[in-house]
Amino acid sequence: MHDLVDSVMSHSFSAVLAYFSVGILALIVFLSCFELVTKYKCWDEIRKGNLAVAMATGGKIFGICNIFSHSISANDSIYESMLWAAVGFVLLLIAYFLFEYLTPVFRIDEEIAKDNRAVGFIAMILSISMSYIIGAAVS
Repeated sequence: MHDLVDSVMSHSFSAVLAYFSVGILALIVFLSCFELVTKYKCWDEIRKGNLAVAMATGGKIFGICNIFSHSISANDSIYESMLWAAVGFVLLLIAYFLFEYLTPVFRIDEEIAKDNRAVGFIAMILSISMSYIIGAAVS
C-alpha cells in the first residue's frame, strides 16, 4: 500500500489531488468536531443569518486550512502532513476552549449564538491568528 501511495504522490497532478482530497476530508472531520463542542448548531445558525456564527465558523475554516497548508509545506509525506495537521487541529481546539473558559465576563458560545458580532469577530480573529502560530510550530 505504501508503495502505491508513493507512486501516486510522485506525480505532481496526483499529489495535488491527493492533498486536496485529504484537506477537504480533514476540514469536514475537524469542523464536525467543532460542531460537537459548541453549544449552538453552526449551520442552523448560519442558515438563520447569524453573522457572529458565520464569522466564528469562517475563522475556524481558515484556521484549519492554514494549519493544513503549513503541515503540507513542511513534511515529506502525506502521512506526516495528516499527522501534524491533526496535532495542529488539537492545538486550535485547545485555544478555542481556553478562549471560552478564560473569558470571565461572559460565555463565548452563548454570545455567538445570540449573534453578538463583536464576539464572533474576536473568535474569528483568534482562530486565524492562532493558526499562524500553530502552523509555524508544526512546520
